[in-house]
Amino acid sequence: MHNFSEVLSAAGLVPAELEGGDLPVHSPIDGSLIATLKTSRPEDMESVIAKADTAFRQWRTVPPPRRGELVRLLGEELRAAKDELAAVVTLEAGKIRSEGLGEVQEMIDICDFAVGLSRQLYGLTIASERPGHRMMETWHPMGPCAIITAFNFPVAVWAWNAALALVCGDPVIWKPSEKTPLTAVATMKIMQRALARFGDAPAGLAQLVIGDHRVGDALVSSPAVAIVSATGSCRMGAAVGPKVAARFGRSILELGGNNAMIVAPSADLDMAVRAIVFSAVGTAGQRCTTLRRLIVHQSIRDHLVERLQNTYQSLPIGNPLDEGTLVGPLIDHRALDAMQQALQQAQLEGGLIIGGQRRTDGVPDGGCYAEPAIVQIPAQSAIVKTETFAPILYLMTYESLDEAITMQNDVPQGLSSCIFTQNLREAEQFLSASGSDCGIANVNIGPSGAEIGGAFGGEKETGGGRESGSDAWKAYMRRQTNTVNYSADLPLAQGVKFDV
Repeated sequence: MHNFSEVLSAAGLVPAELEGGDLPVHSPIDGSLIATLKTSRPEDMESVIAKADTAFRQWRTVPPPRRGELVRLLGEELRAAKDELAAVVTLEAGKIRSEGLGEVQEMIDICDFAVGLSRQLYGLTIASERPGHRMMETWHPMGPCAIITAFNFPVAVWAWNAALALVCGDPVIWKPSEKTPLTAVATMKIMQRALARFGDAPAGLAQLVIGDHRVGDALVSSPAVAIVSATGSCRMGAAVGPKVAARFGRSILELGGNNAMIVAPSADLDMAVRAIVFSAVGTAGQRCTTLRRLIVHQSIRDHLVERLQNTYQSLPIGNPLDEGTLVGPLIDHRALDAMQQALQQAQLEGGLIIGGQRRTDGVPDGGCYAEPAIVQIPAQSAIVKTETFAPILYLMTYESLDEAITMQNDVPQGLSSCIFTQNLREAEQFLSASGSDCGIANVNIGPSGAEIGGAFGGEKETGGGRESGSDAWKAYMRRQTNTVNYSADLPLAQGVKFDV
């Protein structure tokens, strides 16, 4: 068994910070108690938010390239601490080692992206219909940004938001999942090193609060918090979105996914199988982009099922700190129970289940391990349309591509999707306006594992938010349209005459 205290110590987490609090933190690897952290009280949030608001009034006047320098320094510090932070991600979230390293690499990548962005916060020059006038748009910092993150990407999602918010001129307040607060504490230590090197950042520019839903509600409800970026379940988003809207705030919602892959007759099955297995069982099925529905042409169903079954049986399941493990634990016993309940319901709805059992042999005692499941099911039933955060893959068949696309879109969520085909017409139809209705649509690549260069997010109950690349930065700023009259006249738009 690995020494958990050594992992925490290497990340700069000292015993005094890990003891004597009111929030118990358990490792999903073996269920052991690894810390008890002090939490923020709801009544403390007013001062936290006020500190962020004061920081905003100073930070918004700092030139964006200078703000980018802070994010550049953060990227340097993350590079230096990559191994240590990744180990904490594995310890606390249960990700295998390579996925933990990959998550920290996402943080580094978004820092690089944001540094370049700090010199490219472009507005437009717009043709004016009035002689002697110039019209343009400018972008301004918006205000404090609350970042509420989920356990499955305990550090990357904060970085996606924080790197952009900071270069856009917005202070950040981070509320991590109560299931993964240690990774947040370790990340903020790294951030503090970057702030110290930067030298003149205002106090309150980057804050961390740990607590339950009452702490989150204080952020969501405060008019002083201009932006709320919340990642989590559709149920959580249904509560957060209306509260922010009621005060005319801005929300960036990254919620559930029920992602599908269509496998066409022409698909390269070697590629498809590799994509299916990673997308369906990576992170023990606990990604919002996890592959949950496999829609296979009936002519290749039996062959594909056989290949998948053979591959699933050979998957190394166990301690994610061990080399060679590909499937680690679920986050806790509640998640494991939810998986078993979903499989029971699928069986009642006509599903034939392969795998899915609780795993007790060859894994650490006290952990939350399960065999990934394949469920052959005759139709897209109620349980198939419900996202279960576990390694369950529902397999259905189709005859025509139109039927497959209709099935793909016939769920409440709309995050990620893909098709495996070597037919150009099929690929283009899938990407067209009458194809996938998701925020992410891929060809010959799985739905899981997005790059930071593209905007990340989805439609329908996934929330409509966009983070990371492309022009996602605009969600952290306010747009202002400006018209400058450099003539000696005062013509009105649309030819209106109003002579006094």
